[in-house]
Amino acid sequence: MKKILIIEDQPLMRRKLAMILEREHFLVATAPNGLIGLDLARNDPPDLVVCDIMMPELDGYEVLAALRADKATATIPFIFLTAKGEQVDQRAGMSFGADDYLTKPVLKDDLLGSIHARLKRREREEERLREKMDEASFNPDFNSPARLEALGISPREAEILNWAAQGKSNSAIGTILSISETTVKKHLCHIYEKLGVDGRHSATILALEVLSRPASPAIPPRGPGAPGGN
Repeated sequence: MKKILIIEDQPLMRRKLAMILEREHFLVATAPNGLIGLDLARNDPPDLVVCDIMMPELDGYEVLAALRADKATATIPFIFLTAKGEQVDQRAGMSFGADDYLTKPVLKDDLLGSIHARLKRREREEERLREKMDEASFNPDFNSPARLEALGISPREAEILNWAAQGKSNSAIGTILSISETTVKKHLCHIYEKLGVDGRHSATILALEVLSRPASPAIPPRGPGAPGGN
């Protein structure tokens, strides 16, 4: 079930949007202002964000800029839904990196059409990435997560990335390592930032590349009686 985050400061509009999306079998989260919405998106990234522009705390432009600047949320589809309907406003919204710009009052079919189109596009992008992974000649050794530390991540992050590269969900990784799902998500965000990637799939490809390389031969000890020793 796809999760949609609605960031809207008008209670009536927020409830209306949530009702429309829930009837379409989306999982819906809502936020009454930009600051809360940004926090929700960072802690539990949704599949798509629908966001107003004129809001207290943080406006929609600031929310979008913050999400695009964070590797963990940079690629989340983002739709502006606002009363600011002038063409100059639409250009401004798109220039900030929004995927679409809808004006209030919005028709149900227009809203759902935009959401489905953006989700479909992201699915196609993820499918292309999966195909790329399938085409690659990976033969990973998952018994050696310490090798992932060569990517500049900590031993715990290497463990988490090793399990993520095996297709384990955040919940499953938390169970395996006896940590919370929230902690797993935080570690993954740090991993994406350190690796300079935009999400789980790209991080997985890097991990598989490292784990598929031949292991470096062990260096024999040097000392009395050892070859080359004194």
